[in-house]
Amino acid sequence: MSGIVSEQTFLFDARGVAKRFRHAAIFGALEALREGETMRFVNDHDPLPLLQQIGQRYRDQVRVHYVEHDEAQVVIDFSVHPQHQHQHQAASGGCGGGGGCGCSGAE
Repeated sequence: MSGIVSEQTFLFDARGVAKRFRHAAIFGALEALREGETMRFVNDHDPLPLLQQIGQRYRDQVRVHYVEHDEAQVVIDFSVHPQHQHQHQAASGGCGGGGGCGCSGAE
């Protein structure tokens, strides 16, 4: 499967990433996304702790949409949307300041 699903959607297959590096790699990939882009995440299980971390870190900037959810695999689209609460996020530490998710305010 190619790394690009469509012009605005990029594949991230977590099954090929060593477990100790997964969350760091996923956050790095999310930080690299630009507004309006989507990361199609594929895994062998439902990553509930990761989803909680993403919600805390990015709030409403990163939206989660399950594409497929069964025993064999889980496919989730993470999409980056406009920063509605940039001022609040900057005051509370935001997402870590990466340019991709929009919290840094940099274009």
